[in-house]
Amino acid sequence: MNKIFSTLLLLACAAHAQAQITKVHFVDPFIGTGAAGTGLPGCTFPGPTVPFGFVQLSPDTKEAVDAHPCAGYDYEAKTIVGFSHTHLSGTGIADLVDVLMMPTTGPIKTDAGTEDKTGSGYRSRFSHTQEVAKPGYYNVQLLDYNIKAELTATMHAGFHRYTFPEGKDCNLIIDMDHSTVKGNGGRNTRIMVAQINVIDSVTISGYRVLSGWAKMRRVYFYAKFSKPFASTLMVEGKNTYPNKNLATGNANIKAAVTFKNAAGKSVLVKVGLSANSVENAKDNLNQEITDWNFDKIASQTENLWEKELVKFDIDGTLEQKKIFYTCLYHAFTQPNNIADLNGDYIAGDLSTANAGKGKEVFSTFSLWDTYRAAHPLYTLTQTEKTAGFINSMIGHYKTYGFLPVWELWGSETYCMIGNHAIPVIIDAVMKGIKGFDVSAAYEAVKGTSMTDHKDSPMSIWEKYGYMPEDLQSQSVSITLETAYNDWCVAQLAKKLGKMDDYKHFMQRASNYKNLYDAGTGFFRAKNSDGKWMEPFNPLEYGHNGGHPFTEANAWQYLWYVPHNVGNLVQLMGGEQKFGDRLDRFFTLVDTSAKVNHNASGFIGQYAHGNEPSHHIAYLYNFSDRQWKGQMYISKILNEMYSATPKCYIGNDDCGQMSAWYIFSSMGFYPVNPANSIYNIGSPILKSASIKLDNGRRFTIKAPNVSKENCYIQSMKLNGQAYNKAYITHADLTSGSTLEVVMGSKPSTKKLVNY
Repeated sequence: MNKIFSTLLLLACAAHAQAQITKVHFVDPFIGTGAAGTGLPGCTFPGPTVPFGFVQLSPDTKEAVDAHPCAGYDYEAKTIVGFSHTHLSGTGIADLVDVLMMPTTGPIKTDAGTEDKTGSGYRSRFSHTQEVAKPGYYNVQLLDYNIKAELTATMHAGFHRYTFPEGKDCNLIIDMDHSTVKGNGGRNTRIMVAQINVIDSVTISGYRVLSGWAKMRRVYFYAKFSKPFASTLMVEGKNTYPNKNLATGNANIKAAVTFKNAAGKSVLVKVGLSANSVENAKDNLNQEITDWNFDKIASQTENLWEKELVKFDIDGTLEQKKIFYTCLYHAFTQPNNIADLNGDYIAGDLSTANAGKGKEVFSTFSLWDTYRAAHPLYTLTQTEKTAGFINSMIGHYKTYGFLPVWELWGSETYCMIGNHAIPVIIDAVMKGIKGFDVSAAYEAVKGTSMTDHKDSPMSIWEKYGYMPEDLQSQSVSITLETAYNDWCVAQLAKKLGKMDDYKHFMQRASNYKNLYDAGTGFFRAKNSDGKWMEPFNPLEYGHNGGHPFTEANAWQYLWYVPHNVGNLVQLMGGEQKFGDRLDRFFTLVDTSAKVNHNASGFIGQYAHGNEPSHHIAYLYNFSDRQWKGQMYISKILNEMYSATPKCYIGNDDCGQMSAWYIFSSMGFYPVNPANSIYNIGSPILKSASIKLDNGRRFTIKAPNVSKENCYIQSMKLNGQAYNKAYITHADLTSGSTLEVVMGSKPSTKKLVNY
């Protein structure tokens, strides 16, 4: 009996220990920092940030950050040039990397030097064996100086702790010239003016104004040191000035401070940031980091992440848990709050506005990517933040004249096509999310849909019923995406009783038909004379202009009618022929055409590394062979994600690649991100439970799932037999349980579609 009792006690203790493992334990910020087999990096960063925070304090491995990787850190690199305070996560274009700091010992060097020549500058070698990253904390040993560098962050501030070796003078370099590569993507990063101001022996402030991807960007900092520095060295252009307290100019503005009696000790640096003023940066810092307790701030930031991550409870392999929670971490890294604690923020017209003390205003809207799955994820688990996102978008409309396309640091970058703030707003309204003015939201979506602006000439759209390629480049992609956005506007018009608007936008929503060529079976480009453009090659890729397709080919855009898949099925001749075309799509291998550099993760013509393909496997639900979608979804989940730096098959794109995994691993995905319906796919987790903001939980269980058991055999919803190929948002938010029996062979039972 005693042996039995002891065994039971041990099992209970083990179960309790397992239950005590925090979700942050599974997050690995190095995931996505390397390049997958295609050579495309995930472009994530390993340094600390808070959920949706203004500051992302992280190491940079290049003195001039470029597209490989855009986040500043390359897992394959051998040296670190310093730690800057702002970073983008998963983008395909580089920007930010502001206010770089680098600790050194010995003689002062004010240039970064080159990676292949040790000692050529202030950069240092490092090793992953002496590097740690987790939510809220990062540390690395700088091998050339034997300095331990530790980082943590709050919403508006970075916190550094540098432990210096014995026997040498200790320095800190502040580099305000560190930025993205000039000519990056044709965006020509240029610093207009920068300044570093030594206020006293423990305080330095500064700013810079620069134009890169985001235009006329203003960055201010206010830094406090735990120990006084003994001397300063200022750099202005090619000149250096010992013990000068001010450096100002438009090129190579840097400073170095030297600490006496710091050898063998730690020097801490607190750095507040603002997009508005040094005074605001100081205020942000003083309110968020009130003392010199580094470990307390690191613990607070970790707890903020745990609070977000515990919204999901999953059962799967250790690798699946690492991928899932890291994907969730990346999805909740942005959009970013750009408002100071006093409410000041940069408006769309580059003026300083005020939202009210303590109010958040968001930017970093990678909408062409994130409207597909990341924002639907937010409407499930971040309803308050979603209201903040929409209020920020409406504010942008009021100051700029239309909703954001790709907004960064409050500035419109005009990156990508379409106006995909529209489905984000409509999705939130239709799901009943509160906290914003629905009338103002409708004014913004309608006004944007009737206003000519870059890549969205609505007067041409109204006149022709399609975008003619001789009048608007990327015409097929813009036609298809605008038709979808118009369907979204129509739904809100109908909800508000604006029936004339509803009819008008529904008519425009059918414009995709005007570019469908029944002879070839593809959407293809017409000119303004109504004639098809010739020659036509459905495998030929477009980039971001000069071609009818955007970062894709005709095969990949063939499937983009998310608001009326049923009609798309009919255009192709019915379910069987629709399934035949899908089969051809997923098996057609052709390397004769030069692919877009974003195209990767191929299964036939399916390219998981870029967003136009993300919903397509789920379209098998509308065919006569639904099981094939389950097969391909399982294949993508199991083969194109890993718990390694090479996790992503392409750029994470501000969490979209991550959100695809989060939804799909649980077993469902929003093919139409604004119709409150999720298409069922193939879960790979044994169970997943979502804690919703309404206090309820949605649970999906697939206890016998495996790589082999990827086919759905039967389902039950709340204990009742369920035969639909979709589940509704109302089902989820009511707190339902979906039970799925999986098997190794396809089921011939047809699930009902909407």
